[in-house]
Amino acid sequence: MIAAIAKSMRETSAAGLLLVSLAACSTAAQAASYTMYRDAGCGCCLEWADHAAEGLDAEVKAENADMQMVKDLHGVPTELRSCHTMIVEGYVIEGHVPAEVIRKLLREKPKHVIGLAVPGMPVGSPGMEYQDMKQPYQVIAFGPKGQRVFASYN
Repeated sequence: MIAAIAKSMRETSAAGLLLVSLAACSTAAQAASYTMYRDAGCGCCLEWADHAAEGLDAEVKAENADMQMVKDLHGVPTELRSCHTMIVEGYVIEGHVPAEVIRKLLREKPKHVIGLAVPGMPVGSPGMEYQDMKQPYQVIAFGPKGQRVFASYN
């Protein structure tokens, strides 16, 4: 009798552990949400938002936010600034950063990185496509310990 009760308790505990594990996996698989700040008159920002939204829930703020203030508030270095700023899982994404690089950042969570930036508006970057033209560009990681190249597109 005691052995049967012990076996039943082990099976119940194992089933409970399995359910908790499945719940954790499903929570991890849920889409991250982001907030994007942009100038309401900028069309390339919407093109980029469509590209970046893959696997993310978006809240686009286009009410002509003071973009300089947004960038200052989130620590975007002046030389890395572009037309829009996104906040996702506490990271700052500045400009036309490819979605695959954002997913890499969220997956790897590198130390001392507060954000990624593609300075300016390079032709051929997501949202800046024009015919078959492409300019080489770099995605720069930035944080309290400085800047470094996180990805290159040639």
